[in-house]
Amino acid sequence: MQTLDSAAAYDRAVELATRGRRQILGITGAPAAGKSTYAEQLAAKLAADGHQVALVPMDGYHLAQSVLEELGLADVKGAPHTFDGHGFVALLRRLKESPDEQIWAPRFDRSIEDSIAASIGVPPAVTLVLTEGNYLLLDEPPWTTVRTLLDQCWYVEVPEALRHARLEARHRAFGRSREEAHERTYGSDERNAHLIAATAPAADAIIRP
Repeated sequence: MQTLDSAAAYDRAVELATRGRRQILGITGAPAAGKSTYAEQLAAKLAADGHQVALVPMDGYHLAQSVLEELGLADVKGAPHTFDGHGFVALLRRLKESPDEQIWAPRFDRSIEDSIAASIGVPPAVTLVLTEGNYLLLDEPPWTTVRTLLDQCWYVEVPEALRHARLEARHRAFGRSREEAHERTYGSDERNAHLIAATAPAADAIIRP
């Protein structure tokens, strides 16, 4: 497995975007590793350089907050079973196999802690779809199917101390107390992080932004 610097990663993304048929590039990593920011920056640079690209995060398939509360899962939000994994697989398959369709995907809005349906458009002109999320390489159903639909998948990695600091700051920014943020970071988030870290060997490349 390679470690790609920013220039090499960009060149590889351009190669995917210009293959002549739609490609899907996955970007994964532990919570607060920076995968969302990296994916957004990569998509913006590709678009600025004239490539037809769309960013479709996995987070749009979070179960609704009301559903998580009803099922008693709100405290472990972010674990694999708190997503509609089958729905995400179905979207990726459609993006891959029906490139001539106008496709609409959901978007997760952190300000309301819920998803908004059909808010990301992917027109037929798009030649590269970026998708980012925690479980793109998880070897458990239904996530196992995700890897078969990705042309490439990159794992974003940062020092653990930085990742933990970012995660606690994120929880504080969205209204949790210092104690709650710490407990969430080193509790359910850390369990998820260990699960995700175990998937890194299946990635095509490591990215250290």
